[in-house]
Amino acid sequence: MAMVPMLYLLAALIGAVVPLNSEWNEPGRGTTVYLRSNGIHVDIVMPAVAQGLDWRPYFPGGHFRAATAQPEWFGFGAGERRVYLDTPTWWDLSPRTLWAGVAGGERVVHVDRTVHPGADLRAIRLRPEEYRRLWAAVRAQFVLTGRSQPIRLDHPGYGPNDAFYEGRGTASAINTCNNWVAQQLRLAGVEVSLWPPFPLGLTWRYRKADQST
Repeated sequence: MAMVPMLYLLAALIGAVVPLNSEWNEPGRGTTVYLRSNGIHVDIVMPAVAQGLDWRPYFPGGHFRAATAQPEWFGFGAGERRVYLDTPTWWDLSPRTLWAGVAGGERVVHVDRTVHPGADLRAIRLRPEEYRRLWAAVRAQFVLTGRSQPIRLDHPGYGPNDAFYEGRGTASAINTCNNWVAQQLRLAGVEVSLWPPFPLGLTWRYRKADQST
């Protein structure tokens, strides 16, 4: 059994250094998005409005406990339903919930509205067409109503400015939250790691946000 985590770590190392879309290069001008990491989980942070695309009608203030009146940024992350909804802090992680995250279950999408994109950021500047592809890829991850609105889950969120929504697909130890981010970037045409289940395997390719954007 000890071989299983060793093989997983080896695969993660290989997956982190093998690129997809290796011909991509960051343009000198464009729309900047961010990868925001807490050391375990990475979110994609996108402008509220850019390239004629607006997230605000999809995630109105009424979806949040105390929403920022004029959000400048929206953060998007995805994960296994029980892990996300039942663990507001890592201290709340139970063996049963941990197993759900490993074995797999329904995916939900976490959204937060903010004035600032956050801390510990990596910046990625995108061409207009790349940004539009990323926007469309993220939107496609939500289960939508007949009015093309995301379905908000009956959950208070972790704080006043975040909420959970029904997502498409499943999440597991193979298809982790960080792999989800990589998949969206790949669809946008950005160079990305082949299989990065851990944050560092995803974020190392991109410049720190304190550099010129």
